[in-house]
Amino acid sequence: MGKTTTAVNLAASMAATKRRVLLIDLDPQGNATMGSGVDKYELAATAYELLIDEKPLAEVVVKDTSGGYHLVGANSDVTAAEVRLMDVFARELRLRNALKAYKNSYDYIFIDCPPSLNMLTVNAMSAADSVLVPMQCEYFALEGLTALVDTINKLASVVNPELKIEGILRTMYDPRNRLANDVSEQLKQHFGDKVYRAVIPRNVRLAEAPSFGAPVMYYDKSSTGAKAYLALAGEILRRSEKKKPVAGAVAQ
Repeated sequence: MGKTTTAVNLAASMAATKRRVLLIDLDPQGNATMGSGVDKYELAATAYELLIDEKPLAEVVVKDTSGGYHLVGANSDVTAAEVRLMDVFARELRLRNALKAYKNSYDYIFIDCPPSLNMLTVNAMSAADSVLVPMQCEYFALEGLTALVDTINKLASVVNPELKIEGILRTMYDPRNRLANDVSEQLKQHFGDKVYRAVIPRNVRLAEAPSFGAPVMYYDKSSTGAKAYLALAGEILRRSEKKKPVAGAVAQ
């Protein structure tokens, strides 16, 4: 439970607070699309049409999702977009340019990145104002975080000088686990207030919700997973309410 779980449930939690939210699924697996209650096999248009055919966002977006937010969906067609992007002009700016006219239409835009660094991820980082990093409190994840921070810094120097880490979210957290507590303390020492106070616990309901095509707050609103993502949304709102509408990538 990492980036996609966070993208879907944070988008739903923000939408529940009456914010205007757009979720963009850039992962060809389409898990964020399915988790939003949208059949990825039935999509009339995906992120492919947005990036390659340069269709306006209004013609690609799905407004009827189980989470109450708007969605640009993804399926296996998006894999072809990665290949096609290699041959187009200003390939790393396609998503940024596609969103330019619509940023004021939304309070928050979340982008679910692919799990690897490719041209789709570069497009997300180019379009985003900041990156939210979900991570498990394990030593291997801590090493991976170091590499991710280095990648973000390099991308900031090349494609998006404004890019920064918005926050680090501890997921699948078990306070009874000594290793989890040790890694959590290391995160706070190195990243300070970049580490969200809200933590996402190991939670069966959170794991079950995607198979029902719904964010956890609509699958079981009393679950600890649902309450944790609502707490995260509240924390982000308190931090950024005075800022302009934001586009944020969710990467791991």
